[in-house]
Amino acid sequence: MSPSTSPRFFTEREVARHCTKDSCWVLMGTRVYDVTAFLRMHPGGEALIRSRSGKDVSQAMEGPPHRHSENARRWMEQYYIGELDRDSGTEAQTLRARNKANKQMEGEKAQQTTEAKDEDERDPYSLCSPVDLDKDLVDWRKPLAWQVGHLREKYDAWVHQPVDRPIRLFGNPIMEAITKTSWYWVPIVWLPIVFYLSWHCYTTLAQGTTRLALTSGFSIPVHKYFFPVLFMMGWFLWSFIEYCIHRFVFHMKPPAHNYYLITLHFLLHGQHHKSPFDGSRLVFPPGLASLVVAVFYMSINCVLPDILGVCVFVGGLGGYVVYDMIHYYLHYGSPKKGSYLYSLKAYHVKHHFEHQRSGFGITTTFWDHPFNTTIPDEKF
Repeated sequence: MSPSTSPRFFTEREVARHCTKDSCWVLMGTRVYDVTAFLRMHPGGEALIRSRSGKDVSQAMEGPPHRHSENARRWMEQYYIGELDRDSGTEAQTLRARNKANKQMEGEKAQQTTEAKDEDERDPYSLCSPVDLDKDLVDWRKPLAWQVGHLREKYDAWVHQPVDRPIRLFGNPIMEAITKTSWYWVPIVWLPIVFYLSWHCYTTLAQGTTRLALTSGFSIPVHKYFFPVLFMMGWFLWSFIEYCIHRFVFHMKPPAHNYYLITLHFLLHGQHHKSPFDGSRLVFPPGLASLVVAVFYMSINCVLPDILGVCVFVGGLGGYVVYDMIHYYLHYGSPKKGSYLYSLKAYHVKHHFEHQRSGFGITTTFWDHPFNTTIPDEKF
């Protein structure tokens, strides 16, 4: 609801009727929110919100089990649709008064709405909850890539205040398309390589000619049964690389005076924190991922000989595919309460909305522990 729009009023009975997955409303005090679009994104699961539909969630926002952050409260304001009418007489009187007011309001705005209607229907951003276009620090009607560097010292606070709307990075449609990737391209591009290299490694080891030299005069044979161990070593190594990239590259804090580093940070990861539910930018584009994969492959080959390096590499590549798929699922999936993915989803959403300087693990929280970047448990 636009900040300049006069609020609509709803009766308690009308709010209570919106309690399905197709239309779910909640209250915070007298403020009414239509959270239908947020149901499957909610880290606690769709059922948790639906169980409170039509009711006041003010106490639930304070916790336990979870005290919602200021970013979460700011995010919720995007779904504000009106106010609860508690002072009216009968529901019929309220409906008549509200309908009359709405008709009068619609009549006053009919002329300006008609002119903008065709353009808004073509604009995909009109399907999302709006930001205040007049007060925001950037112009959302223009590509953002070349604007964010001018925010300087305001950039860090701005980029960590998430919104529910897609981002346009570039004006050029080809450049913009390159930055977007549907989730299914990750398994389509990389899984055939994982399967082929796994088969190649296993059959090569099965020949019984592979040996690992420990000294110049001593070596041990590497049988095919060692392939799962080498594969899992690569997977484990990837989990560490995943943590390091997320912490030290994606979450670098660019100097406020450096326009280019701010822009680079926004292109790499800042745009994801600004719009965490933009489904077209939740996985790596294959082109960009290829650079990381190539560096990973060359680094391993410098340490391990030939086929052993490939065995470890393919495990790491498999770990990357799982990482991207889990990351997408943590944003759009609805894992079963109490499951491992349920806890990961809650952990990752806290990273987005409240603890941006901790909680860097995606597929596992393992590396957060030795490096002291775990998200602290809440106490009430």
